[in-house]
Amino acid sequence: ARQVMEALYKPVADKGFPIIYTDLESAEMIKYAANAFLATKITFINEVANLCEKVGADVTTVSRGIGLDNRIGPKFLMAGPGYGGSCFPKDTRAFARIGQEYFVPLQIVETVIRSNEKIKQSMITKIIAACGGSVAGLRIAVLGVTFKPDTNDMRDAPSLTIIPGLVGAGAKVVACDPEARAEGRALLPGVGEWVDDAYAAAEGANALVLLTEWAQFRDLDLARIGKSMRNRRLIDLRNVYGPEVASKAGFNYVSVGR
Repeated sequence: ARQVMEALYKPVADKGFPIIYTDLESAEMIKYAANAFLATKITFINEVANLCEKVGADVTTVSRGIGLDNRIGPKFLMAGPGYGGSCFPKDTRAFARIGQEYFVPLQIVETVIRSNEKIKQSMITKIIAACGGSVAGLRIAVLGVTFKPDTNDMRDAPSLTIIPGLVGAGAKVVACDPEARAEGRALLPGVGEWVDDAYAAAEGANALVLLTEWAQFRDLDLARIGKSMRNRRLIDLRNVYGPEVASKAGFNYVSVGR
């Protein structure tokens, strides 16, 4: 088996990447521990973002500052609406479960799981607050429903928590995602309308929520998009736009950790 794997991974090994042979238990622990650590890093900066909002700091500056420390590094330090996807949620839960089964509780990982769910829920509160305390009857345009750009993967995506929360609060949600319309229709039946681009989504909207940072959502003509909206509210859950840029286009702007 080792010879087969060496042959398969030879192109990678030839580029200088190490190949480590371990027992099965250690291999499983490497996978779970790595993803749990990255999930912890994401959750840490999201909790820091909450504190930044209270004390008047800017989490984007804080992230850059601590990321310059090479013991920490800049990756996985972007504040947002919580992690999702195919690996982090299931691997953190599996890791925590193994700890429970062997009576070695992984308290940090268990806390990360709980905190990530609270972060997703807090985004619903943030959007409602940005709309004046109620979204009942309001048209809310949501840009992006996948857990990250350039995929149609919606497994454990923040949208699966946030959009039903808005619909439950009475909002009329219109959604736009470049790849996940089919998946979204199946998983988010409460969405009243699916459109092809951000400008169509924004027409007549009371608020625009940027939920997934697709490339086409990073360079919007905010002045143009604002003219078609009923209310110029931009809730930027990925901190794509700066407050000054949004304000210049006439938007009431809300982001994460700023």
